[in-house]
Amino acid sequence: MARPRPPLWLAAPTRFAGLTPRRAGLVAVLTALLLAVSLTALLVPGPPPVSRDPGRHAEDQADIVLYDSIVAGVRNGGNYYLVTARALRRGDYPLRPFVTFRLPTLAVIEASIPPDLAILLLFFLAAGVVLAWFVRLRDAFARPPPLAIALVLLAGGLVAFVQPSLVVFHEIWAGLLVALSLALRKPDRWIEAAAIGMIAMLIRETAALYVIVMAGIALIEGRRRESLGWGLALMVFAGVVVLHAIAVDKVIEPLDPASPGWAGMLGFGFFVKTMTISTALALAPGWLAALLVGLALFGWASWRDPLATRALAIFAAYAVLLSLFGRPDTFYWGLMVAPTFLIGLAFVPDSLRDLSGAALDSRRIIVTRRVQ
Repeated sequence: MARPRPPLWLAAPTRFAGLTPRRAGLVAVLTALLLAVSLTALLVPGPPPVSRDPGRHAEDQADIVLYDSIVAGVRNGGNYYLVTARALRRGDYPLRPFVTFRLPTLAVIEASIPPDLAILLLFFLAAGVVLAWFVRLRDAFARPPPLAIALVLLAGGLVAFVQPSLVVFHEIWAGLLVALSLALRKPDRWIEAAAIGMIAMLIRETAALYVIVMAGIALIEGRRRESLGWGLALMVFAGVVVLHAIAVDKVIEPLDPASPGWAGMLGFGFFVKTMTISTALALAPGWLAALLVGLALFGWASWRDPLATRALAIFAAYAVLLSLFGRPDTFYWGLMVAPTFLIGLAFVPDSLRDLSGAALDSRRIIVTRRVQ
């Protein structure tokens, strides 16, 4: 077994430090497979390209126009469900099943405040995410420069979350709330994290997957009270969804179209593509962006911290969701985990050094017997 060497960037060795050569070799093979599978992102379909034609601006931003119109309708005194039903019909969107209607939380809140205030609140939330992750990461790195790199990578995951035009987009708010909840959660302080997770669910239903993962890990670790707290948040959410379904049922009509379904079965490559689209990796060549997504997962897997365990489990859960149920036009589901995803790249230098050191360790323990 290799003796762990002093870390490069991190304050402590990674999970790969001290592995036996055989186990390190196995991890290296699995990492190579992960990178190879990540390249399948080049083969899966993505969302329709933006035309950049000013005459087709409304078509390029159809969902934003939809949500803008719903907020405007509620602001003018309309009933949320009636306004949403009319907007969906006008835009040729499906109205069945009830989940095609977003929960009214975000639209009602934004309709009750000035638009500029909503944008300001979004910026404050993004700043809160950066601050919370700075606090969580500052003890993980041995020196300020690597910490600064980690924060730059965090900023790279937030590029879509500080665009004023997306203030009506539910995943923008929910993704930031998930990132904030994850950063705030500690073994002795989970109530705030669970409460924020519940708010995220009430804005975007897919945040429930995050809460389920957090509840499950708490249960596995024997933290029954914490698991119960996350479970209580899920129960509140379930009750709201039931009321939401009843309200939707009252406004749909027999001839309203149904959704084509969500069994996209596009595979892991689609998750990789959503991460590249949703972050600053969109600026990189496709093959490089795909490899960096794989390396980010590798980095998260290496960090020896309970936070990393939770983050990796959350990424894996959403990867399964997108791989099995995502469609090219639902790529924005990836925004739920995009804010923190690239931070994993900051752990890669130590991970590679520790893994290669363990895999190439050739020391042997020789036992001699002295005869007297």
